[in-house]
Amino acid sequence: MTLNLNEVKKHIAAALLEDIGTGDVSTLCCIDSAATNRAKLIAKEEGVLCGVEIAKMVFETVDADIDFEAFKTDGERLQKGDVIFLVSGKARSILEAERTALNYIQRLSGIATQTAEYVQLIADTGVRILDTRKTTPTMRMMEKYAVKTGGGCNHRIGLYDMIMLKDNHIDFAGGITNAINKARNLTSVTTTWKVEIEVRDLTELKTVLETGNVDRIMLDNFDVETISEAVKMIDGRYEIEVSGGINKSNIRDYALSGVDYISVGALTHNIKALDLSLIQA
Repeated sequence: MTLNLNEVKKHIAAALLEDIGTGDVSTLCCIDSAATNRAKLIAKEEGVLCGVEIAKMVFETVDADIDFEAFKTDGERLQKGDVIFLVSGKARSILEAERTALNYIQRLSGIATQTAEYVQLIADTGVRILDTRKTTPTMRMMEKYAVKTGGGCNHRIGLYDMIMLKDNHIDFAGGITNAINKARNLTSVTTTWKVEIEVRDLTELKTVLETGNVDRIMLDNFDVETISEAVKMIDGRYEIEVSGGINKSNIRDYALSGVDYISVGALTHNIKALDLSLIQA
């Protein structure tokens, strides 16, 4: 996942309009228009950095004359007290950009940090950790970039780049076999889309295996013991992904069960922003 900078610029413009509106009245009333200053962003806790370039774009969008000097890059491990970047220029501009820049870099660094923690727990197993579509509206590309920065892998980007037959698709289509056959009728024309299907129990898995014609099977909300049984049934014929109820305390058990992928919604859905602070330099 790479960032589309034009899309990021549009997002930043909307975020600044939301925050500044008709003007930063707190700054306008007490900071002289000609005043200049410097500020530095420091880490107040350990973590994985993500969003430096986005923060730079925020400051430059507010004021093209702001000088931005970065000392750290995305993906670096931060220690408490590290200086991440230094900005200098008009004091009003620094204050107007501060909150929006921090909103981006703190959230993205939180995602990268949490992803890195999950990845480290199973680093020796070869199992890959995937994100999901549980992202902040309009921030999916940036949040998936943060997952990659933390060492995770991106699942599908949206509803348009992979066929993923979940429980409601199956139920609405009239069953597993109907859903798979209809998907393959489409991909016979458009062959670039992979087909993944979700199963809720071993009975559904048996139907998928009898039907065939998929690329990946997702075992949803299976316990580890049942996953081990499912892995034996699949016997290497399809990629295996597991999802549901997976956290830091049990992810290793799932990784050792013989699966290929583990998808974790918490990578982007349940995030603590990394504690960073912009202070006068």
